[in-house]
Amino acid sequence: MIIYSVTVRIKKDCENEWLSWMKDVHIQNVLKTNYFNGYNIFKVLVPEVEEDVSIYKIKYELEDFEKYKAYSSNDAIRLQSEHKDKFHGKIKASREVMQKI
Repeated sequence: MIIYSVTVRIKKDCENEWLSWMKDVHIQNVLKTNYFNGYNIFKVLVPEVEEDVSIYKIKYELEDFEKYKAYSSNDAIRLQSEHKDKFHGKIKASREVMQKI
């Protein structure tokens, strides 16, 4: 199993709007690409980094690395751009891909 992990640092003043949009729009659009089997979303409680920032981790599950490569080539740039444009200046995102051992 492959995990595509996205870590997002979001300003607290738009956290609720961002979380609703992620659940209702963005994550659904990612899943509609049909590369992913599911996801989990987590809010980091400790450590607190900054007073005005919350950190979330979204873990998308894929069957194999080939599906990740296809997603990366075909859909990732468009979906990442939508996220960045919607919350410009309010988020910082980083990504990593892991293999379950």
